[in-house]
Amino acid sequence: MKRIAVMTSGGDSPGQNAAIRAVVRTAMEQGVEVYGIRQGYTGLLSGDFHLLTSVEVSGILQRGGTILQTARNEEFRTPQGQKRALRRLNEHNIEGLVCIGGNGSLNGALKLHQLGFPVVGLPGSIDNDINGTDTAIGVDTALNTILDALDRLRDTASSHQRAFIIEVMGRNCGYLALMASILGGAEIVVTPERPFTMQEVAKALEDAYLRGKTHAIAVVAEGAPYKSTELTEFLNADPNVGFEIRLTILGHIQRGGTPSAFDRLLATRMGVKAVRALLAGESGVMTALSGREMKTIPIEEAISKIRPITETYFEMARFLSR
Repeated sequence: MKRIAVMTSGGDSPGQNAAIRAVVRTAMEQGVEVYGIRQGYTGLLSGDFHLLTSVEVSGILQRGGTILQTARNEEFRTPQGQKRALRRLNEHNIEGLVCIGGNGSLNGALKLHQLGFPVVGLPGSIDNDINGTDTAIGVDTALNTILDALDRLRDTASSHQRAFIIEVMGRNCGYLALMASILGGAEIVVTPERPFTMQEVAKALEDAYLRGKTHAIAVVAEGAPYKSTELTEFLNADPNVGFEIRLTILGHIQRGGTPSAFDRLLATRMGVKAVRALLAGESGVMTALSGREMKTIPIEEAISKIRPITETYFEMARFLSR
């Protein structure tokens, strides 16, 4: 291979720029040109390619988001769109592609592989919902952002003797919510995997009040079976809860910010591994962290299911909240 491309797709995650940098400089070491595709599959279909040099990826390690930008694209989901994408790659003499993104992005990468085009994926998703890897790019930074917000909210909650409902991202996977509850000392956590009822949340907060606590925290994943606003209204209407309830929805603040040292290293290792795998003839695979080792697994395995959460963590969250 003499010319490859790299793109970011779907939701952004801290550390994607570090991955782009690693892809470019690893390829350059082997005498391979790297073209950046702007705006993910949208840019792929429109032919928005530009050469990435060492200078262009200099100084981006500490930047959140992605210098290549990202977008979701419905046309690429169709067979016609996928063939059009393949035509664009061939028009630019691209011989291989590195795709950084979540489950939807990796599914798109698999489609190109099935059309015979060499592709290697990198898991970039703050939800940590990608199967087959211990963690994905951006998870550590997002979790630290949540914990920083939770710690600050605890200060004000204690000052006013209130309970806070904190909604975090996680539509299909409650990893962020669960880890934040354990590390942030929450009284209860609601995830798609463990969807406690509103009555159970009320009971947990009531118990904290009766034990004499000056505050209480409930962490709720966005994939809960009810809206956080509905839960807040329900709790404020229950006189037995004891606390006055406030709601904070962290939203997209969880996606931004300077990537942590862990995410920079993870993204760099994955970028290096992706290029080496591509140049070695691998395709239809994703880089994955397994313990301390970096390996590749079939993309089909990575997107086959939502990454399960270790049952021990749910047990820890239960007894540590008392």
